[in-house]
Amino acid sequence: MANLSSDFGRRELRFWEKVRGLSWGLVLLIGAAACFGVAVLYSAADGSMDPWAAKQTTRFAVALILMIGVALVDIRHWFRIAYWAYAAGLVLVIAVDMRGFVGMGAQRWIDLGVIQLQPSALMNVAMVLALSRYFHSLSDEDVGRIRYWMLPGFMVLVPAALVLKQPDLGTATMLLMGGASLFFIAGMPLRFLLTAVIAAAAALPGIWHFLRDYQKNRIYTFLDPDNDPLGAGYHILQSKIALGSGGLFGKGFLQGSQSHLSFLPEKQTDFIFTTLAEEFGFVGGLGLLVLYTLIIVYGFAISLRSRNHFGRLLGLGIITSFFLYFFINTGMVMGLLPVVGVPLPLISYGGTAMLAVMLGFGLLINVGVHGDTRLSRSGESRPG
Repeated sequence: MANLSSDFGRRELRFWEKVRGLSWGLVLLIGAAACFGVAVLYSAADGSMDPWAAKQTTRFAVALILMIGVALVDIRHWFRIAYWAYAAGLVLVIAVDMRGFVGMGAQRWIDLGVIQLQPSALMNVAMVLALSRYFHSLSDEDVGRIRYWMLPGFMVLVPAALVLKQPDLGTATMLLMGGASLFFIAGMPLRFLLTAVIAAAAALPGIWHFLRDYQKNRIYTFLDPDNDPLGAGYHILQSKIALGSGGLFGKGFLQGSQSHLSFLPEKQTDFIFTTLAEEFGFVGGLGLLVLYTLIIVYGFAISLRSRNHFGRLLGLGIITSFFLYFFINTGMVMGLLPVVGVPLPLISYGGTAMLAVMLGFGLLINVGVHGDTRLSRSGESRPG
C-alpha cells in the first residue's frame, strides 16, 4: 500500500511539473490572437455575438482544453502513433470522396452530427507528425540516399492529390509547401531539392489541365484583376478597396462600410483580415502580424531547444504550417497571391480550422514540455 501511495505521489508530482513546464507565454499569445478573432467576428455580424462570435468562443474554449491535454501527453506516445494518425487522416480524406457533402461548390466536409469535419485541415497536422517520425528514424548516411526520400515524397503527394480533387487548391498547396519545408529542415541534399523543383515545374502543365474552370479563373484574375471586375475579379477588388479605405488607423470598430454593407465577400472566413484592416487600419493589421511573429519566434525557440530530433522536426513543421496559413491568407487578400481559400489562423470562423491549429500548437507545446527527453531512432528513451 505504501508503494502504491508513493507511485501515485510521484505521478502527481510529474503531472504538476509538466503543467508548470507548459509554455504559458505562448498560450497567452494564442489566446490574444483568438480574442482578436472573436472581436472581428462580432463586428462582422454588425455588433452581435450571433451567428459567428459565440460559436467561435465555444470552439476556442474546447480546443484550448484539448491543446493543453495534447501538450501533457508523453512525447513518446505521439511518436508511436504518428503513422496511425497519418493513416487515419488519409482514410478520412478518402472518405470525403465517398461520403462527403458539397458546400460552396466543393466536396470537402464529412457530417459527423456534432461537427462538420474538414479532414484535409487535420491531414496537415498528421502529415507533419508522420514525417517527423520518419526523418527522426533516418541515420546520417540514409539522409544522403535518394531511396529514403521516395516514401516521404509519396506521403506528401498522395493526400495533396486527393485534396486537390475535392477540389481544395489552398489546402493542397499547404500540404505541398509544408512537406517541402520539412524536407528542407530534415536535411534533404540540395541536388534532390533541385530535382524535385524541376520535376514540379515540369508537372505544372498537367496540374493545370486538372484544375477546375473557377480555379483557373482565380489565377487569371490574380494576373489581371481588372479584367472582370464584376465577375471573377470582384472578390479581390472589393478586398483592396476595403484595405485602402482603412487607412492608417481604420474607420473604427463596427464602422467598416465594405463589410457591413455586404460588399466584401466571405468577410467572416477567407477575407476576415480585410474586415480587420478596414476597421483598425494599417496599425491593426500590423499589430496582428506582430502577434503572429511573436508566436513564430516562440515556436522556433521551443523547437530548437528540444534535445531529440523528432521534437525539433515536429515543432519546426508545426510552426512552418502556421506561418503558411497566415502568409497565404494575407497575401491572398492583398492581391499578392491567387485567391485559394486558406483561413486566417485563430481569426477566421471555422471549427475544423480552429481544431487543426490548436492540435498543432498542442504538439508544439508538448515539444517544449518534453524537450529534455532523448529518443532513440525507434522512439525509446535513452539516457541523457
